[in-house]
Amino acid sequence: MGKAGRFACIFTPMALTIASLVCLIIVGLGGTNKDNSNLNNLYFFRANTTDIVVTPEDLGEDIGKNIPHNALTDAIINQTTNAAKTALGVKDFYHISLWNYCAGDLDNGKDKVTYCSPHKNEFWFNPVEVWGLNNTNIDHLFSKELRDGLNAYRITAKWMFIAYIVALVSTIVEILVGFFALFSRLGSLATTIVSTISSFFLIAFALTATILYATLMGSFNEALKKYNIHGSLGHSMYVVAWLAVAFSFGAGIFWLFSSCCCSGRSNKIKYGDASGKKGAYERVDSPYGHREGPANFQTGPGYQAPHHGVPLGNFGQKNTAYEPYRSADV
Repeated sequence: MGKAGRFACIFTPMALTIASLVCLIIVGLGGTNKDNSNLNNLYFFRANTTDIVVTPEDLGEDIGKNIPHNALTDAIINQTTNAAKTALGVKDFYHISLWNYCAGDLDNGKDKVTYCSPHKNEFWFNPVEVWGLNNTNIDHLFSKELRDGLNAYRITAKWMFIAYIVALVSTIVEILVGFFALFSRLGSLATTIVSTISSFFLIAFALTATILYATLMGSFNEALKKYNIHGSLGHSMYVVAWLAVAFSFGAGIFWLFSSCCCSGRSNKIKYGDASGKKGAYERVDSPYGHREGPANFQTGPGYQAPHHGVPLGNFGQKNTAYEPYRSADV
């Protein structure tokens, strides 16, 4: 296999690595532009607060006991809920991405993002702080039912972010080192090592994100269902993340294959030694004619076999024999 074959062998893992990098970049772009609907659909978790409900008991035990439950009080509570939601600045939905969160309202049944928080490394979404529930009765309920979950979420989100950064950097390094794989299998071996590191952290990132937000969704819905607040996962983000894993894993397999095969050396062998250089033995013509075999065998009166520079008088003498191959150095 020559250089063209070596290039064809390297092209596949290189293309898969670039595809993995593109998917990683798309994951990182989620929630970075509130005016881009495609990027706004890239989120790990969605908190829907459109139909939030506050009961009299949530306003305080004494108030809850003294307020009767009828149509009038329900209407008052409903107006109070809307007023409190407006006063606190609570939006209809919140999208949690890698670097930040975006919030917005429903406009004729469609999401309209109106705000995206500043980007922050190791970001995690704190609903108590974002919704302004500090020092409220609901805050105490959060602290009781979600404190452990939020603390675990904060720690795990930090590890998830680190895994993403390592996967992104190692994928870029993999592409750069991959160019050296064009010239030797040793370069392919080095690229395979980098690819293994990239795949490991990519799998760690995607798996952590999936388990983390699936667990958070369960805890979130269980603790806040009485307020009619529920969470859901963003499927597009997970599809892109796991596609990055698949591309990276496939690239690693092909990098490993290119380090074992596809040497890039030519299989063309000339007469001579194994290296293709003359200097061992090369074929010579038969002294009996231009070609051997019955097709060149002639008889008849007056026929004289051509000598071809070979002294016929020497045939039959001791230690003299016809050699079909002779040293090229002679």
